[in-house]
Amino acid sequence: MGRRGGPRPGVRFLIPGPALPALPCTTGCTGPDGSTPSPSPTPTSASASASASPQPVSDADLCTRLVTYWARRTLADDTYGDYQSMGLPHGQYRILLDVVAAGRSVRQRQGADVARRLMDRQARTACAARYRHGTPSTGPWT
Repeated sequence: MGRRGGPRPGVRFLIPGPALPALPCTTGCTGPDGSTPSPSPTPTSASASASASPQPVSDADLCTRLVTYWARRTLADDTYGDYQSMGLPHGQYRILLDVVAAGRSVRQRQGADVARRLMDRQARTACAARYRHGTPSTGPWT
């Protein structure tokens, strides 16, 4: 893809998750109105070291997070897209389609909360099975 509108090199997935905490301002910081914000407290060494070294995420956990995120958005009719726009390989997209189909069926009978819990369980189970022996392959359709 070209520079305009295409993905940046080295960026593979946008992983949904909690927002990052604000970093303390040390020098030359101003707010939107030109004011200088009050200094933030310095993090303790324990919290600084915990945030400095992120824990690795397994392929199955990453799959579960991505599929669960997109399944909830799809169930809420909050998205449209194919696997490429969602950043999912074909195998994860197939899991998503199965999970959402089950969620829609349950939502009609038992409500959205039950459907979301079912989708979470099914995504976790399917992703664990998919990555049980490592990454399936390096092909574009995996």
